[in-house]
Amino acid sequence: MGEHPSPGPAVAACAEAERIEELEPEAEERPPAAPEDHWKVLFDQFDPGNTGYISTGKFRSLLESHGSKLDPHKREVLLALTDSHADGQICYQDFVSLMSNKRSNSFRQAILQGNRRLCSKALLEEKGLNLSQRLIRHVAYETLPREIDRKWYYDSYTCCPPPWFMITVTLLEVAFFLYNGVSLDQFVLQVTHPRYLKNSLVYHPQLRAQAWRYLTYIFMHAGIEHLGLNVVLQLLVGVPLEMVHGATRIGLVYVAGVVAGSLAVSVADMTAPVVGSSGGVYALVSAHLANIVMNWSGMKCQFKLLRMAVALICMSMEFGRAVWLRFHPSAYPPCPHPSFVAHLGGVAVGITLGVVVLRNYEQRLQDQSLWWIFVAMYTVFVLFAVFWNIFAYTLLDLKLPPPP
Repeated sequence: MGEHPSPGPAVAACAEAERIEELEPEAEERPPAAPEDHWKVLFDQFDPGNTGYISTGKFRSLLESHGSKLDPHKREVLLALTDSHADGQICYQDFVSLMSNKRSNSFRQAILQGNRRLCSKALLEEKGLNLSQRLIRHVAYETLPREIDRKWYYDSYTCCPPPWFMITVTLLEVAFFLYNGVSLDQFVLQVTHPRYLKNSLVYHPQLRAQAWRYLTYIFMHAGIEHLGLNVVLQLLVGVPLEMVHGATRIGLVYVAGVVAGSLAVSVADMTAPVVGSSGGVYALVSAHLANIVMNWSGMKCQFKLLRMAVALICMSMEFGRAVWLRFHPSAYPPCPHPSFVAHLGGVAVGITLGVVVLRNYEQRLQDQSLWWIFVAMYTVFVLFAVFWNIFAYTLLDLKLPPPP
């Protein structure tokens, strides 16, 4: 009879907001502290018993009141963590893990504890999958070293958009090769044909001012033996990588390898032309192989040692063919046959920019310090090569072969 009625939800929410506001002046009087310490003060106000847990409702109101101070991506992860707890409680330790770790760890933690439900057993134990599901699972195990990422990729992949970049580039390369084969009436070692270098897509040192040639040389191949290996590697390695990491990232690595290849030739093999997509292909393959080696225990692809050995043998044979062809007597003297240095430029891009891309699945590259270091290195190299192409040929008084 003398009991006071319990306050309604709106009154309780207002009281909680006032308690949060009362804490802010106290926090300002203290010396600067880590962001996690500030949040712990607020967290403890809703956990007077020091149990390490608060209700998800209180935690969500806390985020809505003070979430503007957080990185938006971290706030997104924390909200996902809030939505996932069916028991209605948030553990402070989980919260601290998300707040203190880098983006990569935060993202994986959110997959485990967020609202994207993942079954506890490994993907390989899943039964009754149809053909497309088995293909997606196969791609996940071929490219991703962590089970947590493999599950997230398997659950979220929709094949929209499809891996259009690598398929489009491959089809264009085959189409240009067939066209040149018919026009030259030669498919094996096309590069030995006297009219081969007259094509406006080939990079030629005398025509280096025509900037498109630093990219379009990928559509010209020395012969069917050259095209064949590049197409196989693009489809077997490039397409799965694009399915996982997307056309933008894989296209960036591929194009960076292509440009680095032609620029490397213009610096290190100044009199030689360049043909073939080996710069982009070697960038992707070397990045993939380096990622496997760096995450050896986590990669669960079958026969990985044997397959790495086969890939390295094939790449070595193709590189050996390019070296042999470069020093083989030219069919159009005094211009030598195309250079092999583009392969090395592609490898350099693959083990730097490429590895950073492949190691950061579904995470923002701009948050990775290594990404900016390698981007800076690549930019310096490109600028150096541009100035080299403008001034070095004149300063060195280099005699270039006549234009085709």
